Amino acid sequence: MDWILLIIFLIAAYAVIAYYIHSKKLWEDHITFYGPIMAIKTNRIGFFDKFAAFRTFFRIYGTVGVVAVIIVSVFITVMLFISIRYTLIVQPEPTGIYKPQNILLLPGINEYVPSTLAVWLAFIITIGVHEFGHAILCRVENIKVKTMGALVAVIPIGFFVEPDEEELDRTKGMAKIRMFGAGITNNLVVGFSCFVLLILCMGLVVPVTEPIIHGVYKDYPASNAGIPPGSVITAVNGVSVSNRADVSTILNTTKPGTTLVLTVTKDSIIRDYPLTLAAWPNDIPDRTSGFMGVEYYDGNSVMGVVNGMLSPIGFFQFLVIPFSTNLDVGFLRILAFETPEMTYYHIPFESYWGIVHLLFWCAWINLNVGIFNAIPMIPLDGGYIFKEGVDRLLDRRGLMKYSGYITGTVSYLMLIVLISLIALPYLLHF
Repeated sequence: MDWILLIIFLIAAYAVIAYYIHSKKLWEDHITFYGPIMAIKTNRIGFFDKFAAFRTFFRIYGTVGVVAVIIVSVFITVMLFISIRYTLIVQPEPTGIYKPQNILLLPGINEYVPSTLAVWLAFIITIGVHEFGHAILCRVENIKVKTMGALVAVIPIGFFVEPDEEELDRTKGMAKIRMFGAGITNNLVVGFSCFVLLILCMGLVVPVTEPIIHGVYKDYPASNAGIPPGSVITAVNGVSVSNRADVSTILNTTKPGTTLVLTVTKDSIIRDYPLTLAAWPNDIPDRTSGFMGVEYYDGNSVMGVVNGMLSPIGFFQFLVIPFSTNLDVGFLRILAFETPEMTYYHIPFESYWGIVHLLFWCAWINLNVGIFNAIPMIPLDGGYIFKEGVDRLLDRRGLMKYSGYITGTVSYLMLIVLISLIALPYLLHF
């Protein structure tokens, strides 16, 4: 309730301040309103001029980035058409990731992207590095930056830079393409850097060795006895245990029908649970000992998966973490969300998990924003890169009059594909 009251207070305070500024027309040279969003801008942008001294480096950086953007653009275009085909074949229900609001990468609106401090910081950083990329390459390519600023709606929700339109129109070829591609390039570089740092940072934790009950099999002894997940086994029949091997040693001497007392700790409360062991499930053959029906948390296996994420399969697992709760990827949600599993590790310092979550969302949001902006559709950066490439290609052959038709056709086609991905789940079940 305290958080709700704070949010209400902040919204009310912002509304009052914004209305006062707008009605009194204060600081009109620096504040503009787009509906309820306040744009605070400045023309003191000399900071970006300093990057012109490193023109050679940034042009190489920008050129390499353009190559990467083109590859990503082709990849995401192919994947969008594959997604259309998949949707037509599978005909998924308009739920979960197929809900319209879950197409938008907005914290709190997208049900898979929580409205937390780590997410909002990552969101702001993503937009900042994107816009700064455009501004830096503008100055490197001798395009004037008129203003820069922040978009505010209670809190800063984005940044913007405003290049000189006349100088931008006069700029042609690779100089212009590098400028448009710089934002995407920055997002990809920052995203992959945070992804690598995330994996390295996870190397600082050590999984606990205690036998932690992560889950219980329904209708088996532990479930029937009411043992809650997250409990730590401390003793079996009064014999103290400190790890899974100790528990297994005792259980290997039992058989189905054996009765024992399991001592567990949860939330600092110690309780004894009498169990009558069952036979192992049929899908686990060659086991003759008694079965409690528990699944242990295996922190070492989780760490092994995290350390192996620098691979195509591992990278795909990383991308789907926010959307997945199944056992294949769900155990990796510890990287992005506050989960009970965070207590199953020895951490190096108190705010460790906050840094892990910030690195995850910085990586995830930057990569997704970079990939989305690479779609060859105006007004996205990928669309402007595509347009400039078509312009230069046709201009050399005296066919410049066809450029607008080609660019417009591709942009409308991509727009239809994006709308179809949202609408088809509803239309197919109408």
